[in-house]
Amino acid sequence: MRYLDTEEIENIAIGAAVLGTGGGGDPYIGKMMAIQAIKKYGKVKMITIDELEDDDLVVPVSTIGAPTVGIEKVASEEELTASLDMLEKVLGKKAKAIMPIEIGGSNSLIPVAAAAKKGIPVLDADAMGRAFPEAQMVTYHLDGHSPGAVTMSDEKGNTLLMYPVDGQWSERFARAITIQMGGSAKMCDYALEGIHVKKSVIPNTLTLAEDIGKIIRGSRKNGLNPVKELLNKMQGYQLFQGKAIDIRRRIQDGFTRGEALLEGIRDDKDRKLRLFFQNEHLLALDEDTNEPVAITPDLIAVLDLETGAPITTEGMKYGARVVVVAFPCDAKWRTPKGIETAGPSYFGYPYEYQPVEQLAEKRKGCLA
Repeated sequence: MRYLDTEEIENIAIGAAVLGTGGGGDPYIGKMMAIQAIKKYGKVKMITIDELEDDDLVVPVSTIGAPTVGIEKVASEEELTASLDMLEKVLGKKAKAIMPIEIGGSNSLIPVAAAAKKGIPVLDADAMGRAFPEAQMVTYHLDGHSPGAVTMSDEKGNTLLMYPVDGQWSERFARAITIQMGGSAKMCDYALEGIHVKKSVIPNTLTLAEDIGKIIRGSRKNGLNPVKELLNKMQGYQLFQGKAIDIRRRIQDGFTRGEALLEGIRDDKDRKLRLFFQNEHLLALDEDTNEPVAITPDLIAVLDLETGAPITTEGMKYGARVVVVAFPCDAKWRTPKGIETAGPSYFGYPYEYQPVEQLAEKRKGCLA
């Protein structure tokens, strides 16, 4: 157990944007909400899964919707915990801890803000190990858990309760409701007891995000290459260096969808890379060979070429000079059910999943 203050939040915001693979909501908004809540209510206790009792109720608190909308539609303090308050009332039990459903963007820090307001701990874990665009794309679903009672709230004061039969139906209903709520809403789902949480979550991901933030911020101060330091930490791969020459974004079905075309610079001169995203980056495609260089569920992140600062899908701008990197996903996502749930075929990409390390080895052989 330890406490999170503003310095830890600054680091988590950067690291969560890297792990969020371009999605999970704007990290700046989540950071400012968490810092404001901590200043008002005090530091937030962060606990590990080892500190949970088997009957402790752990509730994820998150934002659902298109990240592009979330930039302009910031949640009020009342909206922040309205879904949680309703869920506690329905279940007749108080939450002992709040957790992120995903370790990405603002959705890593919204739970910290909610925990500060409620005066309860935040759990150092999440149910993705990255960010994914749909509600069923969580490790709880992989382990056969249903979302249970699901609550949603918006800035107008609306709160809704539903009991979907499984994660896919939760996604369908929640996405439709989110659109009616203006494209962004707060949500609580997969409220489970500690005995199940300890078996299903990916542990220590808030700490990992904090460590990544320290690496990127510290590298800038110490004159080190932040991208190189990050790749060493994460056992990751540099895919491409280039500048954005074409970006196409649209809000469709409650998601920010689109693609970005990058023109190579430095060692990647005369090459092009195309990124496809649905809130998060899901596919990096060599434009010349039409072959993937990284593909979901592995993590694809876009970083500023000079500073290593992560760039979200809604934050990418024409002319930006970036480096595209990739990291292996958690082993839970490399199972048959993991690939079925969040692999390339689910999103309609005509490629079979191949681990990023295999794709990197293949590229190395082609370039040799």
